Amino acid sequence: MSATSLTLPPLPVDPSIDHEIQAIVSGASTAETCNTDLAAGPWNFDDRPGYGPGSSMGDVIPVGSPRQGELPVEYREASPDELDARVRAAKEKLGGRVMILGHFYQREEVVRHADYVGDSFQLANAAKAHPEAEAIVFCGVHFMAETADLLSTPEQAVILPNLAAGCSMADMADIDQVEECWEQLAEIYGDMDAPDADGLVPVIPVTYMNSSAAIKGFVGRHGGIVCTSSNAQTVLEWAFERGRRVLFFPDQHLGRNTAKAMGVTLEQMPMWNPRKPLGGASAGELENARVILWHGFCSVHRRFTVDQIEKARAEHPGVRVIVHPECPMAVVDAADESGSTDYIRRAIEGAAEPTTFAIGTEVNLVQRLAADNPQHTIFCLDPVVCPCSTMYRIHPGYLAWVLEGLVNGEVLNRITVPQDVADPARLALERMLAAKPPAAPASAWENAS
Repeated sequence: MSATSLTLPPLPVDPSIDHEIQAIVSGASTAETCNTDLAAGPWNFDDRPGYGPGSSMGDVIPVGSPRQGELPVEYREASPDELDARVRAAKEKLGGRVMILGHFYQREEVVRHADYVGDSFQLANAAKAHPEAEAIVFCGVHFMAETADLLSTPEQAVILPNLAAGCSMADMADIDQVEECWEQLAEIYGDMDAPDADGLVPVIPVTYMNSSAAIKGFVGRHGGIVCTSSNAQTVLEWAFERGRRVLFFPDQHLGRNTAKAMGVTLEQMPMWNPRKPLGGASAGELENARVILWHGFCSVHRRFTVDQIEKARAEHPGVRVIVHPECPMAVVDAADESGSTDYIRRAIEGAAEPTTFAIGTEVNLVQRLAADNPQHTIFCLDPVVCPCSTMYRIHPGYLAWVLEGLVNGEVLNRITVPQDVADPARLALERMLAAKPPAAPASAWENAS
């Protein structure tokens, strides 16, 4: 009688990146992390200048960036289970008075408590759509909380659990640098408000959502618009209907990849480095430009490489590679598809047959997608576990602290945008929300299935 071999089902994927990092640091896992300090509580770094351990740790933080005060010791010393229970208890007491928004890149221990989970575009809409909540707790980064304050009602309090959760990309476009850029461009193009014979002004400014309220306010004052990775092409089309050129900041890669897909040549996309006269471009290059790209980038998405894609294809024949459009152009070109975080989520959930996916975006989202979709094999292109350093500053300890503050009638870490900035910034955001992308067509992969 021949023996029958048993095939055991694969073990479920743990959605917690924190668990994986703790296992790496303890020696229980042979995987690699970019910084073992990620295993410590983020309060250990709140009094230090910098973005904290993780993908942005090498970026230079501007002087005067927000710092988080000391988290009370009871939250620093509480166990994960205790913090989880305290967050749930506070939420139950607050009921509909509070709404928690969680970005896709948040750690699992935080995002499980969110009432809405999404990308920046979806969460902006959620903030606008719920005027009944007295408080919005935004588990994301500083510019996202500012956006929620712009789109919510004046009576609502927007709270960022950790004030040190900034964004290195957003910090790469400083308002003084942008104003100086605009003045230098005016010396080349003339009156920036004067339309030509075709009714087009010289430049329309477009800022990615990943920018400060001050930058959004600049854009609003100068006839421009905000975009996200979900609607960047729609927004560029809107801008080209109104301007001869686009000044796109702060992420050069999203601007380049989107415009290239629309037929804009690389020669028509000079880079603007704010530390150089005329941004380092010649007057002729700027005259012929269609998109002027700001010298900014996302440190999470800059970690992905063509070599990683080639390795994934060699080790996993038939792998489907999807990357975020904040990745460098060569990486986007080498992938099968590129799209926003929500596009990636929908592509995985919409795959009818078991598929192997190699994903180029923040590892917390990738791990969660792998856990939620066990019919597929899903892994991050970058084998080194290196989450977004600023998203990782949001920890259940801070979430419990601000929620229990609300229970006790205290609003902690409120984010407010001054009115003179808020009015034009809100105008730029409203233009973005009105410029809805068309319904996404089925991808080639879906058509082939």
